[in-house]
Amino acid sequence: MSTLRVGAALPDPPFEFLTSDGPAGFDIALVQRIAGMLGREWRLVPYTGSDFNGIFAGLDAGRYDCVASGTTITPGREAKADFCTPYAISGQSLVVDVIRNPDVHGIADLKGLVVGVQQGNTSQPVAEKLVAENRAARVRVYAYHEIEQALDDLTSGGCDAFMKLAPVTAWFVRGRPRLGVVQTGITVEHLGICVRKGDIALRDAIGGAQAALAADGTLASLVKQWLGAGAMLPS
Repeated sequence: MSTLRVGAALPDPPFEFLTSDGPAGFDIALVQRIAGMLGREWRLVPYTGSDFNGIFAGLDAGRYDCVASGTTITPGREAKADFCTPYAISGQSLVVDVIRNPDVHGIADLKGLVVGVQQGNTSQPVAEKLVAENRAARVRVYAYHEIEQALDDLTSGGCDAFMKLAPVTAWFVRGRPRLGVVQTGITVEHLGICVRKGDIALRDAIGGAQAALAADGTLASLVKQWLGAGAMLPS
C-alpha cells in the first residue's frame, strides 16, 4: 500500500518535534502505530506556513493524507476536513515571566497587558475576546513557528503573557526558570486526527485503528507519557 503522509506543524512539543534521531512526540508515536496497523509505511510532511489554519489547504491540495498535529476540533475546521474521534482533551493555559509579572495569576489579571498567541491557533480567538471585553490591552500574533521568540518576549517585554495548550507550555517552561504556567483549563478542547474532506475510507481506517489502541490501553499510555497532566482521554 502507499505511504501514509502525515502533515504536522513543527515545532509543537510534546505533540511533534524533531530530534537528532528523527521526529518524535505524541502524534508521531500514535501515527506510527496506526500506520503499522494499516499495513502502511508513514512519512512526516512538515507544514511550514505562518498560519496554522493553512495546514488544511495543504490537506485539501493533497500534500498529505492526514493531519496529526495536536489539532483542536472546531466547527470551522470540520467544514474543511473530516475528523476522527478525538484522541485527547486539553485546554489553553497561560504563561508569564513570574519575575517580570509576579501579579499575573491568570486571565483575570491581564487588564492593560499584551497577550501573545500563534497565528491560527485556537488561543487566538480566546485572547481576542479578552481584548474585546477590555480584559487585556491587545493581542500580539506570532507566526506559528515563532513560539520560542514569543516565550523570549515574555522576559524582554515584547508581550506580557502567552497562551497555548497546556502540554506545550509545560514542555517549554522546563528549561526557562523565569517562566511559569500560571493558569490551565482556560478552555476545554477536543483534539484529533483529520483527513481530506470526503475521504471517509481513510477516516474510518484511522479511526478504527485508534479505537483499537484505545481499547488495549495504548492510547492512554501515550497520553500519559507525552501529554502528562495537561490532557486526558475523552470519556
